Amino acid sequence: MPLAAGAQQSIDKVNGSITAEAGQQYGDLETVNGSIRIHENAQVRDAETVNGSIKVAASARTGDLSTVNGGIRLEEMVTVDGGLETVNGGIFVGRQGKVSGNIETVNGAIGLVDADIDGDIETVTGDLTVGAGSYVRGGIHYEKPNTGWIDIKVKRRPPRVIIGPNAVVDGPLRFEREVTLYVHTTARTGPVTGATAISYDSDRAPSE
Repeated sequence: MPLAAGAQQSIDKVNGSITAEAGQQYGDLETVNGSIRIHENAQVRDAETVNGSIKVAASARTGDLSTVNGGIRLEEMVTVDGGLETVNGGIFVGRQGKVSGNIETVNGAIGLVDADIDGDIETVTGDLTVGAGSYVRGGIHYEKPNTGWIDIKVKRRPPRVIIGPNAVVDGPLRFEREVTLYVHTTARTGPVTGATAISYDSDRAPSE
């Protein structure tokens, strides 16, 4: 259930990292230049940084997590009552992780391992792996890149999108840009537009 709004200490910094200690309860954690570490079984309402990563240890519970320049990493059995958002940074959700909102990034890879996502996955340039046993109740959307983000003189590899063994994506898969899409024979997805799925039946997707 959502964390109580006024019961816990909030921490707000400009310069410096923030640590949520194991088993403790917190309100909002905010910093500009620093990382945020949330230890095992801690509860945090929301966590936000601009220049820094967010790492959440096993069995912690949080609200929205967001960073601009940094990654977000969730270890096993983390529950997020909200969404995950970065601009320049990867996102990883570990085994038995649960995210009730959307996962969004622009320039970062996204990886799920046996995770449960209620919302959509939205990105532009990063690779995506919906790993074995993961369940995405929303859809997947790759936006068309803004020409200002890409040096047209550089030939970039299209993002790799992998829907792994026994993974499920209930919603549509919409691609407004070129991608390489691999879908395992045991996986299930909604309708695909803008890409042609390449089927595979090995433990790992084919290397290029």
